[in-house]
Amino acid sequence: MGKKIIIWDWNGTLLNDVQMCVNCMNVLLGKRHLTRLSLETYRSVFNFPVKDYYEEIGFDFSREDFEIPAMEFMDLYHRFLPETELFPCAEEVLEYFEKRGYRQLILSAMEHNSLMKTLEEKRILNYFDAVSGIDNIYAGSKQEMARAFLDSLGLNNHDMVLVGDTLHDREVAQALGIDYLLVAAGHQSKSRLLEKTDKVVDRLSEAAENL
Repeated sequence: MGKKIIIWDWNGTLLNDVQMCVNCMNVLLGKRHLTRLSLETYRSVFNFPVKDYYEEIGFDFSREDFEIPAMEFMDLYHRFLPETELFPCAEEVLEYFEKRGYRQLILSAMEHNSLMKTLEEKRILNYFDAVSGIDNIYAGSKQEMARAFLDSLGLNNHDMVLVGDTLHDREVAQALGIDYLLVAAGHQSKSRLLEKTDKVVDRLSEAAENL
């Protein structure tokens, strides 16, 4: 692709939090006597905005407000976040692109302050020129947030590529008019990604060969 600015998604792309998300969600589902998710099922149904995904797996928001399970999920998520690792090659990949002069940014559906804290704890904040997380915990669309982020940085869309793990990342890239690459090790399965695009690799380590 030959791009010089990489916009990284965080959850499921650099941070390997997929199984942890399944475990947290299964606590919520069990509490409501709903069917628990396997990893395979989760990766076939997870979507943005996450409220739609919650409804698909059985939550009834005529009985409770979306904010209730959303808060419960985030409480559990942050309890286990310190134990959640980066994908094994993540720092190696970031260092690879840094040495080759790429600017690296993060655009995430994680709440901004939590994102910054986690990047510091994982000791990789230094790789990024700028970081943008959402201003709430409800993980809606990243498109408007992405536009505002890039406008504030004054960057040229022709010089960048977004690397993510979901079809929503593809939608964000298309809305911004930039290139993208999806890694099929995160929150959506490879077969699901391939239904919409062939810009898919199996592992994060393959990003270096495809950007």
